[in-house]
Amino acid sequence: FLAETAVVIGDVVMGKDCSIWYGAVLRGDVNSIRLGDRVNVQDGAVIHTLYEKSVSILGSDVSVGHNAIIHGATIENGALIGMGAIILDHAVVGEGAIIAAGALVLSGTQVEPGSIYAGVPAKFVKKVDPGQSKEMNQKIAANYLMYSGWYKEL
Repeated sequence: FLAETAVVIGDVVMGKDCSIWYGAVLRGDVNSIRLGDRVNVQDGAVIHTLYEKSVSILGSDVSVGHNAIIHGATIENGALIGMGAIILDHAVVGEGAIIAAGALVLSGTQVEPGSIYAGVPAKFVKKVDPGQSKEMNQKIAANYLMYSGWYKEL
């Protein structure tokens, strides 16, 4: 699903069942953006890259919350990026990790798989049960896939 007010330009490749929501921007103009399967990029989110230096790679079952920014970072499978969070160049958000709403993940930060990071700058808060994290993140991804189906019917 690609909302009519979303913008996708340049070298952007999306997997199966992705949804790009209203006002979201994926700018693969200066480097590449890769999305796995069932990625949802919610309203107002921005994904960009750094010319000749960093790409943006999002694994499968990733949710990017409303107005979040991912700039030249890697987001591994099943991670959740909270609303308004900012992930800067060369950061890696590990599998099943959760970035809290409004957090700032600085350039080069390595977010541990299955952990919660919050704050400005973002810091480790706690580990989460891997099964619980995976289940929650997959449910969010599945919900957005369902929501996108509502729009395809219009």
